[in-house]
Amino acid sequence: MYNITLIPGDGIGPEVTEALLHVLEIMDIELDYTLAYAGDACYNKTGTTIPDETLSKAKKADATLFGSVTTVPGHKSAIISLRNELDLYANLRPVKSYQGINCLFDDLDFVIVRENTEGLYSGIEGYTKDGATALRVITRSASERICKFAFKHAEKTGRNKVTAVHKANVLKKTDGIFRESFYKIADEFPNIGTDENYVDAAAMFLITKPQDFEVIVTTNLFGDILSDEGAGLVGGLGMVPSANIGDNNALFEPVHGSAPDIAGLGISNPSAMILSAVMMLDYLGEHYEAKKLENALLDVICEGKVLTPDLGGSSKTMEMAQKISDKLRIS
Repeated sequence: MYNITLIPGDGIGPEVTEALLHVLEIMDIELDYTLAYAGDACYNKTGTTIPDETLSKAKKADATLFGSVTTVPGHKSAIISLRNELDLYANLRPVKSYQGINCLFDDLDFVIVRENTEGLYSGIEGYTKDGATALRVITRSASERICKFAFKHAEKTGRNKVTAVHKANVLKKTDGIFRESFYKIADEFPNIGTDENYVDAAAMFLITKPQDFEVIVTTNLFGDILSDEGAGLVGGLGMVPSANIGDNNALFEPVHGSAPDIAGLGISNPSAMILSAVMMLDYLGEHYEAKKLENALLDVICEGKVLTPDLGGSSKTMEMAQKISDKLRIS
């Protein structure tokens, strides 16, 4: 049995979480859920976006499933706090074309590995007389750690090339360290090819020749931006999962936000949340169950009969979840 901390969050977070739980209960795997809270609704009740109790539960869990949260302006981000407190330094965001989804390209299968703990997301900001400044933190230790993760992931998944994305021609010291760290780690993996792009060029190549990428490794802000661009290539944020992985903990979440404009309508797409659970099962070593869950989702999408509006259908979230559960029962 696995102990899973469950953080539904805000907006459509509870809806896609409910859909996922409905699907997971059909599967031949024992998951013991511990409910925890974070986000806007949590702040309104407790005065904090991320209680210490939630952090404690996540630290003790085998993995954490995270729905989505609304970020309260002027208060600390729940998801960034979780990443930092659990030292989840690697953000893994796959970009994959699925049959039945309206993608810009139908042959994509690469992954963006984003450094998750520093860069401009360190949150070191201050007001000046005329405005404000933000400190961009890049260390050799964090850069080497994320690059090693990227090369190991390439090795593990049978990919042949890792591309470093940076802006060392302008950010000569910070991204200079990131680039140096990349090539230092690359020497440890002689069987994996290397490449590098400036971030502006990488953004263009994601549109003009995305098939050239296998694994992209980059810093925090660049990874956040490029992974949303990648989502646009394969059907939008509703189809993209992510994993936040450290040496001792892991958290899995859809890339989409809380989408307050459709919250409560029951029409949110559960696919990204379900695919995040696929990544979680793989992380836990339950590879057969992970593939079974992914296949059930893809069967429903390919049939095209029970889909949420963003996928071109007219079905509700739980109707799609029920159809996926039906596929699992007969698989």
